[in-house]
Amino acid sequence: MQITRRLEFDAGHRIPNHASLCRHLHGHRYAIEVTLSGPLVADPSSPEQGMVADFSRIKAIAKTLVDRWDHAFLVYVGDTAVRTFLDSLPEHRTVVFNQPPTAEHLAASAYAELAEAYASEFGSQLRLERVRLFETPNCWADAGPDCARG
Repeated sequence: MQITRRLEFDAGHRIPNHASLCRHLHGHRYAIEVTLSGPLVADPSSPEQGMVADFSRIKAIAKTLVDRWDHAFLVYVGDTAVRTFLDSLPEHRTVVFNQPPTAEHLAASAYAELAEAYASEFGSQLRLERVRLFETPNCWADAGPDCARG
């Protein structure tokens, strides 16, 4: 059985070498969907009987990542001009990535981090199948177990 939890957040970014408008500073209303698989809890004494897991537990783990990215500027480590600018802003929320913060790299980075977090919480009971990161309502990237960290 698979279950999915969706969270939304706002963040800015730019793709420095993009051939069009995405090379400029801009922001998105991102959404992230976390899909996990596992057996239904059969124990009649469990508060999760009939569930794969309580959605509130799934949300709490994903929220640790979302809270760091929400209202932050997601920046590529090699984008030195923008990093210098962001560093000049007192207490600015900046998240630095080893690759340009494309939807694909953000999804892969989120998958890698959340796979560890869910494994720590649930052990082998659940498996993170996919992280889907929406950059817009019509554009998204999916990352799964075969994706490298962004």
